[in-house]
This record gives sequence, C-alpha cells and structure tokens, in this order.
Amino acid sequence: MQTHDQIVKKLMHRHGVRAEVERLKREESALLDALIKARQDAGLTQAQVAKRMGTQGPSIARLERALSTGKHSPSVATLRKYVKACGKRLVLQVA
Repeated sequence: MQTHDQIVKKLMHRHGVRAEVERLKREESALLDALIKARQDAGLTQAQVAKRMGTQGPSIARLERALSTGKHSPSVATLRKYVKACGKRLVLQVA
C-alpha cells in the first residue's frame, strides 16, 4: 500500500496536475494576503481577531498558517467571521 506522500509524488508527474496545484497555491496565497491585510489595516493582532470571533488566539495563527501551507481549507463561514472581526465583509466572485 502506498503512503499519501508517495501517491502525491506520483500524481505530480501527471500532465496538468503540477500546474493545477501551483494555480491553487497562488489563489490561496492571494486569499491569505487579503486576510492578513484586512487584519493589519484594522490594526488588530491575531489574539484580538480571535476574541472578536469568540475563539482562541492560537486558532487564528493556525488558520493563517494553514492557508500559507495549503494543508487546510477553512470554511466560508470561518472566513466570513474572520473578515467581519476585521470590520470587512467577505465578497466571493466566480470569474
């Protein structure tokens, strides 16, 4: 039986897979940049955002770190709470 890492490594050699993975990474990076910018523009720390969301500081650190690594995709509800805590609103667009 192959491990997850072995399967991923094998799939990355397929035509188009690597390009799609890179595209997704760019999208997630843009989302992370927008979230952090919203937090910084509001002059808030991760702990302050967490308090406004009714959660703990480390969960915001994990959310931001997860987006940077691509290992977790937060729900739209979580993203909505995050941006609301920053005084913004979430706008989704399909292009």
